[in-house]
Amino acid sequence: MASFSILTVCSGNVCRSPFAEQLLRNGLKPWPEVTVSSAGTVGLTGQPMPEQAAALSRRYGGDPSEHIARELSAQHIADADLVFAMSREHRRAIVELVPRAIRYTFTIREFARLVSDVTDVDLDELVELHPVDMHTDETTARFHALVELAASQRGAVAPPESPVDDDVVDPYRQSDDVYDESARQLVPAVDTIVSLFQRTATVRAR
Repeated sequence: MASFSILTVCSGNVCRSPFAEQLLRNGLKPWPEVTVSSAGTVGLTGQPMPEQAAALSRRYGGDPSEHIARELSAQHIADADLVFAMSREHRRAIVELVPRAIRYTFTIREFARLVSDVTDVDLDELVELHPVDMHTDETTARFHALVELAASQRGAVAPPESPVDDDVVDPYRQSDDVYDESARQLVPAVDTIVSLFQRTATVRAR
């Protein structure tokens, strides 16, 4: 079975990126061809999620029990089909490691913003313009095309009121209120992405 790999990236790989990884994995579990992993630009290698972050993940349907932090490598990026950075800083670090990844790297809130107005007509056209080839299957072909569609929206979709609105605040070693704020920024973005992947997988070709 052809696969589609999503990588989420933050700093330590103990709060934001594993939280996003776990929610995405839960939301996309109907499609076993999708794999989700995470890493940190200064990964706190070998550490689990702090209890505050783990509790937040469980609250929204994630499973933090097996998470072990790892440091981001160029190979992780090269192996991914879609990379979600938790902030613009992380996006820069990713592209510095693998320049060609600029085509498939977004902050997670940026990606959600770029695809928020994608219609079923857009998805119909996406299916028509990206036929399946011998190296992939229909679902993964559609997901690859969706990444291209999101990238094409850069410059076409209005930017956020403030650049910081494309970031997810870092809650590490902060109060419960900061963890909650991080979730308020991250969870809607994940929901938008999961919903769009679901629609992309199920839209009928004409």
